[in-house]
Amino acid sequence: MRKLTAIVAVLFTIGLNAMGQSQTGQTPLATAPSTPPVPTDGDWPRRYVTASGAQLIVYQPQVASWENQRHAVLWAAVSYTPKGTQTPALGSLKVESDTSVALEERLVSFSDFTIAESKFPTLERDAVRTVIDEIRAAVPLNQRVISLDRVLANIDKSQIVPKNVEGVKADPPTIFFSKTAAILVNIDGSPIWSTIPGNDLKSAVNTNWDLFSHVPTATYYLRVDDVWLKAAAVEGPWSPAGHLPDSFARLPADDNWKDVKASLPGKTVSASMAPRVFLSTTSAELILLKGEPTYVPVPGAQQLLWIDNTESDVFRMGKTGPVYFLVAGRWFAASDFAGPWAFATPRLPDDFKKIPLEHPRSRVLASVPGTDQAIEAVLLAEVPQTARVSKTLQAPTVVYQGEPQFKPIEHTTVELAVNTDKDIVKVGDLYYMCFQGVWFMAMSPIGPWTVTGSAPAQIYDIPVSSPAYPITQVTVEDSTSDAVVFATSMAYTGLMVAWGTAVWGTGYYYPPYVHYGAYPVYYPRYPTYGYGAMYNPWTGSYARGLGAYGPYGGAGVGARYNPVTGTYARGAAVWGPYAGAGVGRAYNPRTGTYARGGVAYGPYGARGAAQAYNPRTGAYGATRQGANVYGNWGTSAVQRGDQWARTAHTTSYATGATTRAAQGSGGAGAVRRTGPTGSSFAGQSRRGDVYAGHDGNVYKKDGGSWQRYDKGSWNSVQRPSRQLNTDSRARSDGAARANQFRSMRSSGSWGSGSFRGGGRSGGRRR
Repeated sequence: MRKLTAIVAVLFTIGLNAMGQSQTGQTPLATAPSTPPVPTDGDWPRRYVTASGAQLIVYQPQVASWENQRHAVLWAAVSYTPKGTQTPALGSLKVESDTSVALEERLVSFSDFTIAESKFPTLERDAVRTVIDEIRAAVPLNQRVISLDRVLANIDKSQIVPKNVEGVKADPPTIFFSKTAAILVNIDGSPIWSTIPGNDLKSAVNTNWDLFSHVPTATYYLRVDDVWLKAAAVEGPWSPAGHLPDSFARLPADDNWKDVKASLPGKTVSASMAPRVFLSTTSAELILLKGEPTYVPVPGAQQLLWIDNTESDVFRMGKTGPVYFLVAGRWFAASDFAGPWAFATPRLPDDFKKIPLEHPRSRVLASVPGTDQAIEAVLLAEVPQTARVSKTLQAPTVVYQGEPQFKPIEHTTVELAVNTDKDIVKVGDLYYMCFQGVWFMAMSPIGPWTVTGSAPAQIYDIPVSSPAYPITQVTVEDSTSDAVVFATSMAYTGLMVAWGTAVWGTGYYYPPYVHYGAYPVYYPRYPTYGYGAMYNPWTGSYARGLGAYGPYGGAGVGARYNPVTGTYARGAAVWGPYAGAGVGRAYNPRTGTYARGGVAYGPYGARGAAQAYNPRTGAYGATRQGANVYGNWGTSAVQRGDQWARTAHTTSYATGATTRAAQGSGGAGAVRRTGPTGSSFAGQSRRGDVYAGHDGNVYKKDGGSWQRYDKGSWNSVQRPSRQLNTDSRARSDGAARANQFRSMRSSGSWGSGSFRGGGRSGGRRR
């Protein structure tokens, strides 16, 4: 075997590009001289023309390992046919590389390659060097990536040991159940009533519904779409409101109350047609059936039945056996729908592992310990998101309600600021703020704040029982005189690894901060439950579920307080399970006026929002999750680690076309395309499915037979290695999944949350 060790940037090297324009007062980082083509996974194999005119074919790499989702070892087969000849030289490469992942685009970029081994049986050593140099020059930047689905399919799941977060809880929330139209009104503690200028109505700011108190009549009003309900007590009972007080017509004519005013005077309904109201001042969930449960056998399972007339993920072991309910990544079981419920993830029946990928609720496999889908969810939860941040980045505005107040965090020497909406901790005599994945430091609690490349070790002792736990998931990767490289894990946005699966939230309830003055101030600490949070395997994150949870998504997300303006904003919104975005004009009690603007509020502050984008969950509109948390900054002073894939949408590969790279007159790689006849999916070419064996040889598979390339010809292999058969299955599965994701995304249906196929949904009130 001729082995060649060299460090080259080959096949997949990719660089970062600067983001947008710099904001006033911020110095942008150095940018690349030109913007490379949009990266995309494309099809395999990929064909190119090198600088010498040689024909180059690169077959889909096989991923041998992916350590901490940061460093990969790959094998790749290549074919090199010099210009003027008809005989290709086939060879194999073993490559090691650091990786970067774009979760939203489901792409993996490779950089800083080391060629650990290479073997071209028909070439001399010098010729091998030439081949490697030409590969490096011929492959365009936008093809130095591979689909995340292809990578995940290659991983040996049996070797993955989930790193469970210590202390995550699984105490069941209050779980309500209804077979008729119903809603769940979550209130984050006792109602916090906010006055409305010039009106005798008050609105509750810590609930997921439009809830009002009419002071003169001591009556409460609740809006459910275009239906109004009333009650003498918040706890109910609730009944159709009939005629509403004139106070509703006098609500301010601004976007804060746009939805409310549009529902006036309300739709008339009878008491029998009014939805049932479940109200809870603690985190709660709702199983809402459309009539009596309808049971559908799960193909391949012995007893497991799917209840298909609910949007919730509910199964049952036989029609009279235990009921299983999945929410926030945790399974709860009860003898019947009425409960009582108990945590059940560690002792799920084996039937759950038999749910086929084609099942309409195959997404639940990601929450079944021991399944490949659960392992993949864990891998995605541990993928770091990175950014290079200029030290000149302007810090957000910090506002305290009164003098700064700090309270000790249990079992640490760290103190947490409690009367601000920012994550600020005190360590010794210094103050640290973690905002949207970036660390800032100050000598006093009010600043001035500057980007820091050093976060004290004591911060990383903060336990999950503290609402400050997410900041322990932001680390410093590198620091220079002008910039800091930060990395965040998905736990920063609420996605935890526990019981061998990816779950939502820590399971703890963190009481909100409430300050009563002339105007109530409410800073929520978002709970695990109260959103119907469901895992979406295509995005690797959680999004809210049932519409019955309210127009604003879940517990305590009906209004957001802006400490800079003294403002609450309400109205039309797009909410994720950890934060939300609302657009409107809100009253400023400091000035007695209204201020217009888009605002997005979460537990870690607010920012101007041109679009409904949630940086904490990665929620983009109603369908996308998994976006890089650093994309929220909107400044070139923050360069995302996945910036190379930010605008990757569709290319000619979607129709099966191949791309060839030709050397331009100036020496740069120019891309030209041919039709779909040059190659087909899953690495299939007219010469077979070609692989690099871990022994350094090149193999191809024709039907069910294997052949090895030896001395310029193909020879049959009687007993192919187990690894070759594994790689073949993985290539086929990965290609199918990559193709499915591409199709789902182009059709706009990729937020549906199943691995394959769709399904019925019921119980949602329209």
